[in-house]
Amino acid sequence: MAELTKEDTILQKKISERIEFLRMKTGLSQSDFAKKYDIDRQIINRWESTKNKRGVTIYSIQKFCLMINITLKDFFDSDMFTTK
Repeated sequence: MAELTKEDTILQKKISERIEFLRMKTGLSQSDFAKKYDIDRQIINRWESTKNKRGVTIYSIQKFCLMINITLKDFFDSDMFTTK
C-alpha cells in the first residue's frame, strides 16, 4: 500500500476528529457508545485515532452515521471539510 500524501493525512485527521466530535455530542464515552451500539470499544478508538495508518473506510463512516442517525452528507457537511 502506498504511503499517504500530506493531503490524505490531513483528511484522515479531520475524519477522526469529526467522528470524535459527533460521538461526544451524544454524551457517551467510547465505552458507553460501544455498549449502546454493541460494538467493540477498540473499534471506536480506532475510528477516532489520528495515528491509525489505515484510516477509516467509507463503510465505517456510514455505519457510524447510521448509529447516530445522520447521513453521510451531514457527516461531511462541516466547515472542517471545506477549509484547508
